[in-house]
Amino acid sequence: MTPTATHAGTGDELAHALRERVRREGVDPQRDVERVRRFARDLVTAHDERALTGVVTPLADPEATIADLMARVSGFGPLQPFLEDPEVEEVWINDPSRVFVARNGKHELTTLVLDQAQVTELVERMLKSSGRRIDLSRPFVDAMLPQGHRLHVVLEGISRGFSAVNIRKFTLRTARLDDLVELGSLHQRAADFLGASVRAGLNILVTGGTQAGKTTMLNCLAAAIPGGERVISAEEVYELRFPHPDHVALQTRQAGLEGTGEVRLRDLVKESLRMRPSRLIVGEVRSEECLDLVLALNAGLPGMCTLHANSAREALMKMVTLPLLAGENISDRFVVPTVATSVDLVVHLGLDARGHRTVHEIVAVPGRVEHGVIETEPIFARQGGELRRLHGFPPRPERFERLGLDLRSLLGESA
Repeated sequence: MTPTATHAGTGDELAHALRERVRREGVDPQRDVERVRRFARDLVTAHDERALTGVVTPLADPEATIADLMARVSGFGPLQPFLEDPEVEEVWINDPSRVFVARNGKHELTTLVLDQAQVTELVERMLKSSGRRIDLSRPFVDAMLPQGHRLHVVLEGISRGFSAVNIRKFTLRTARLDDLVELGSLHQRAADFLGASVRAGLNILVTGGTQAGKTTMLNCLAAAIPGGERVISAEEVYELRFPHPDHVALQTRQAGLEGTGEVRLRDLVKESLRMRPSRLIVGEVRSEECLDLVLALNAGLPGMCTLHANSAREALMKMVTLPLLAGENISDRFVVPTVATSVDLVVHLGLDARGHRTVHEIVAVPGRVEHGVIETEPIFARQGGELRRLHGFPPRPERFERLGLDLRSLLGESA
């Protein structure tokens, strides 16, 4: 390389040298990031030493060069700065010239412009790190990146013009219910009540729209499960991360190239019942697996799950409808009362006008059905921008009593 070499050329040659060393050492660049960073620093240091003799052009900013090398080799190229930005919650590509990010619940168009080859290379690299695949026979894929981010890709042909890419970042800002109180998502009394409800073994349905914070809430609720209980979770991709000494996480699997070996969420729910669970958590219910979950909850196994819905009332309606997808022999005359006695609480989340995630309502399901409609009692509801205590009480008060909890005192009621 001559002193007239461009900085772009220097970066390309250093990136090539770094990739060669990574291959030679047998290092996984996505999983052993710190080792790759040491390799990059060694290359930059050696380059600077050669620059003293005038053989190569000095680097204007060695640290920036190291960051660029890491993005090219261990990261995901031009998307890496967004993935490292703590304020960015999600990144998506509609086409190579339209890359968007979401911050604080609101989305914005970035100035980043890619080309189709870059998008294809990024998708291939991301899927290689996840072990999942996408092709004409399976044009959709959900996968988990090494950092815990969730990747969704729709292949070109299904998505018009270009492949559509979404990366929902995993940011563990809140691990417990008290963290949600600090963020203003709910107040302390509601947090104490939810924590007590989890310890008492109530079945809790967490609902809301996309990006409302359902998985975050489920993580915080799961963190309140007593350590002596055995927790089995089932998800399409691993997203639940909560501290617990006896937790087994299960994940679905795509069919192989020969079209066999698929493991559905419904399979995981059934399998989890053979694993001696004290609690069952399903990351998101969206199809016939709802029947298996409802049957498990109705048999006395405490559990929690999330569901897309616009309100607590609509969530219960959806919970009644989804089991019907399991087969023609499933009747709503069976499903409606079963759901009514299986779900104890519905925690509904949403975004406020500023894009902040908040708890909109906490509703009790007392188990009664009137004219085919499941009755509910509001315990907390957001009114005038504040989560207020209303008249409802949760079912199964004896479970609180067994823990020595005064339910009325917990809810701020006088004796």
